[in-house]
Amino acid sequence: MEGTTVKNPIMLYTEQTPNPESLKFVTNKMLYRGTADFREEALAQEWSPLGTELFKLPYVKGVYISNNFVTVTKEFNYAWEDIMFKLKEQIKGYIEDGKVLISDGFAEAMAKIEEETGISQEYSEEDAELVKKIKELLNTYVKPAVEMDGGNIEFKSFKEGIVTVVLQGSCSGCPSSTVTLKSGIEGMLKRMVPEVTEVVSEMG
Repeated sequence: MEGTTVKNPIMLYTEQTPNPESLKFVTNKMLYRGTADFREEALAQEWSPLGTELFKLPYVKGVYISNNFVTVTKEFNYAWEDIMFKLKEQIKGYIEDGKVLISDGFAEAMAKIEEETGISQEYSEEDAELVKKIKELLNTYVKPAVEMDGGNIEFKSFKEGIVTVVLQGSCSGCPSSTVTLKSGIEGMLKRMVPEVTEVVSEMG
């Protein structure tokens, strides 16, 4: 047996997301503590060997890696039944081989870009307590549900009663995310924080 490496068997199953173009591939292993959203191949080539591999496939449009799952967004002219098995095998094999999914320094690099482009959180000093409450509500009630759907939501700004959030993963470009945002998230925040008048979203 010397010289051979034993693969760690990985369980991997798929879950539907509210976005018909995105599918969630869930494993029994922590893949990445944080969120890594790759909308274009260039960013994946720089920071994610797994993302780079998946983008080589003609039907992959986006790759999102967080916790124990990978959400793949496909090009609309392909059907899941034709590509799901191949994707599943590729992701499973990649993880079993113990290859690097996200390169070191990714989170720091993204934080720096956000700072430089002004995407980092924006709110005035007098709204700090309100923002703290809004973020707590998002983290406690919204984030876990959104993660189950293969996506992510991040607070971006609060100004004159308007909360701006960033949607990532399967939530980005999802037809039902607008409904969820308006009927669910906006309704809850208005009830819990009367100062909130509206919730709007940007794509991450």
